[in-house]
Amino acid sequence: MDIFFYFVVNPFNLQHTISASIALFVLLDVIGTIPVFLAMQERGMMIRPFKVAFYTFLFMTLFLFVGKWILQLFNVDISSFAAAGAIVVFIISVEMVFGVRIFNNEQAANESGSFFPVAFPLIAGPGTLTAILSMRASYEHVNIQIGILLNVVIIYLAIKYMNGFQRVLGVANIIVLRKLFGIILMAMAVKLFTSNIASLVGTTIVK
Repeated sequence: MDIFFYFVVNPFNLQHTISASIALFVLLDVIGTIPVFLAMQERGMMIRPFKVAFYTFLFMTLFLFVGKWILQLFNVDISSFAAAGAIVVFIISVEMVFGVRIFNNEQAANESGSFFPVAFPLIAGPGTLTAILSMRASYEHVNIQIGILLNVVIIYLAIKYMNGFQRVLGVANIIVLRKLFGIILMAMAVKLFTSNIASLVGTTIVK
């Protein structure tokens, strides 16, 4: 009933929808993460475009409406959630940069790679989900939801045609990009972790 109320009563605003869509596109950075997906695929992990898009849409929409309540239910604050997600992203970046294998290959067999770690936390990561909660203060739910849907379409197309991207660039260039984006991903994870740990430590000291 609440979801129906949001979509019927809350007004659609084109400017807000465009702003939310662009913000999410920058945060999701699907195009920049393609070398990461290619590296995972080479290691035998199954990445299904439709499943990744569906899981991402479902997860982001769920977080839009009940994300804050879910975290409160488990007595987890946003900073702790973001810090935990940053650790997972950091581990993925270590795999890319150093060529080590940390995630179990069982994910390839049961196709769970489409949800974890691809849909979450690589695409719909803690930073993006936290931003969605913040957007609720500036945009109506319907505008954010449309922004999510538009980005999910981009996610589907990017993953579906990522092998063509690899053929155009060539194997050697993909390896270079993999290392480069691995370092960038590592830096992002460190920044996300340190900023949220600082917030948690500050809160603990105050208490």
